[in-house]
Amino acid sequence: MRDKIKVTLVQTSITWEDRDANLASLERSIRAIRAGSTDLIVLPEMFTTGFSMDARALAESMQGPAVRWMRAMAIAKRAAVCGSLIISDKGRYYNRLVWMGADGKSRTYNKRHLFSMAGEEKIYTAGKRKLTVMLKGWVVCPFVCYDLRFPVWTRATGRQTCDLMIFVANWPERRRHAWNQLLVARAIENQCFLAAVNRVGIDG
Repeated sequence: MRDKIKVTLVQTSITWEDRDANLASLERSIRAIRAGSTDLIVLPEMFTTGFSMDARALAESMQGPAVRWMRAMAIAKRAAVCGSLIISDKGRYYNRLVWMGADGKSRTYNKRHLFSMAGEEKIYTAGKRKLTVMLKGWVVCPFVCYDLRFPVWTRATGRQTCDLMIFVANWPERRRHAWNQLLVARAIENQCFLAAVNRVGIDG
């Protein structure tokens, strides 16, 4: 049996390629959330940098400052925190969603469908495995931005059920109609709840 869960979406204007400024801005928003009042805090895609292809300059490891910051926020607010950022791992770059549990333990999902119109596939390595996590009895399936356009990848079939889909994004304003329609479609075809957060503002 599932308990009720509360999800907090943090939609923010991301400062272009400035991790410290973005973490400071996000921390002000998260600090305003009363500890224990939410179960999950969702941040946008590439929340530390904007949708940058300069992975060589901007990537950090899973032991880097942004992941440590996520751990501190999750523990302080007693809630899971998730969002994607640029990660360097074993010589490759990933647009990686980090799911940081309230206990400070992390799990990861590497974006499967890379956005070729921005040359993302030339810089980043595509993921191969989905991620499912349990949160208060809910099966949660997180995805990243362009994954939204691929219903076969996001579909819950057979034993692979999903109660709540999460999408984090850097989706352009001129395609907002597709964003809104596709979110509804993914929820309907999977017969599940869906929560999504996009960034706002202008990037580089």
